[in-house]
Amino acid sequence: MSQSNVMEMTVPQRQEELADYAIDVTPIRRTIAERTLRSVTEIPHALTVIEADVTNLVLLRSKLKDDFLRQEGVNLTYFAFFIQSVVRAIKDYPIMNSMWADDKIIVKRDIHLSLLVGTEDSVLAPVIRGADLRNIAGLALEIDKLAQLTRTGKLSPSDMQGGTFTVNNTGAFGSISSFPTVIYPQAAILTFESIVKKPVVVDDRIAVRSMVRLCLALDHRILDGVVCGRFLQRVKENLEAYGPEDSLD
Repeated sequence: MSQSNVMEMTVPQRQEELADYAIDVTPIRRTIAERTLRSVTEIPHALTVIEADVTNLVLLRSKLKDDFLRQEGVNLTYFAFFIQSVVRAIKDYPIMNSMWADDKIIVKRDIHLSLLVGTEDSVLAPVIRGADLRNIAGLALEIDKLAQLTRTGKLSPSDMQGGTFTVNNTGAFGSISSFPTVIYPQAAILTFESIVKKPVVVDDRIAVRSMVRLCLALDHRILDGVVCGRFLQRVKENLEAYGPEDSLD
């Protein structure tokens, strides 16, 4: 076949497929842009990362998830265990649950956790109120409810108000490490990355364990490396303390 015949058989792309196009900025996207810009321009960010061995947590969830789905009609995700571990650590280090107010740092008494939930065109932050008052089952049900409200467009403005600390399940998308942006005026945001099996040293021997990274972004006006390091260690300890015989209380 000649070169000219090959050229004649090539299907050219339509002109509109080659052209640039514009996407209108929705009110939600504009709000996200304004708040994100304020966060990165006003908050001096710092990042710290820790890794936890969640092998026993994987075994526990595997044992409980089928019964939970049958009884509640909701998936028992790792995120509920992660949130409980964070809440318990906040109780030990309440400065993590605080806000910058120019001449004051306001430490919040109640623990209201903001979740980041993605939709087709935005990311919203519904709030679990009184997260410290809920057990694993209660957290799992609330996570599912807020996610459904977000994705069906039924989330109200009041559902997104009053958050004191943010958690994000970036591992749901396969992420193993991230640098999240603190939600103004909160002090910190913590991401739960993907659980990955890898070889690690246990008692001087190589073993395959389920590991996860926790990435904490912080407002350096409020928090420093010492308290954040201790806080992350406590979250790690809480996650690693789950065992196959535990319940959802």
